[in-house]
Amino acid sequence: MTDDQERLRPSGVWATAVGVARVRALETEREDALFRDPLARAFAAAGGLWPSSPPPGDEAARRRRSAVSFSIVIRTKFLDDLVRQAADSGIRQVVLLGAGMDSRAFRIDWPAGTRLFEVDTAAPLDFKASVLRRERAVPRCERITVAADLREDWPGALAAVGHDPAVPTVWIAEGLLIYLPEDAVELLLARISTQSAAGSRMGLTLGSRGTIERFGADAAPGSAASMWVSEMPDDPVAWLAGHGWEAVGHTLRERAAAYGRPVSTPPRRAEQPGGLISAIRRENASRA
Repeated sequence: MTDDQERLRPSGVWATAVGVARVRALETEREDALFRDPLARAFAAAGGLWPSSPPPGDEAARRRRSAVSFSIVIRTKFLDDLVRQAADSGIRQVVLLGAGMDSRAFRIDWPAGTRLFEVDTAAPLDFKASVLRRERAVPRCERITVAADLREDWPGALAAVGHDPAVPTVWIAEGLLIYLPEDAVELLLARISTQSAAGSRMGLTLGSRGTIERFGADAAPGSAASMWVSEMPDDPVAWLAGHGWEAVGHTLRERAAAYGRPVSTPPRRAEQPGGLISAIRRENASRA
């Protein structure tokens, strides 16, 4: 391992992004892959998670890991479709909040003139940059990184590098909100709404009700589930309407079936739509 790799070794919440890359790398190797992420394996390897091997644990732990991995695959496909639809509608600004090891700038065929902003703290952005340099990766759009803490003035940092709130944006918050307390989620959404022109779009993933109880109660210290702190509101569509968005909520099970990956086991409880959210900013929404 080089000095740079040691210095940039994943830690804390952002290290979970490397675990997500590992899941995407495994999906990419499938013949029937729902998406292809050619950079995922390099991110996983740089973070010490490749070659991939099952971590130790009992059968219950294995099933939980499998369920989390499955959700990552389905949400990735869901948001890929959402950003492509936004691009087809004419939107040329994309903001990835808590971008982690997201490689959409490199693996999606973006229309000319697309500007993609990746917002995250400096450590994951530096780690990612080191991998991208080694892979000689070339983005398929104008890619702009924004080193900012989402608990601080990230809208100011975004504006400073050219984001224009007067024209529509597609916002993606993937695997992010579950790590934020409810007040921070509320503040984040308010800030997104303030920066969104009418016609902007948004894709969110939310922890479904009961997720923390099922996965976090006996989670190993330092694991992703051990850092989950918030779940979706009782009525996520109404919650988003209060911020000026017309939203549609989907369940993981519903989207998985639509993608040809149906879940074979029956649900333990009734599933409320909202784990996967697509939304459009209303024309008459007022700026906060």
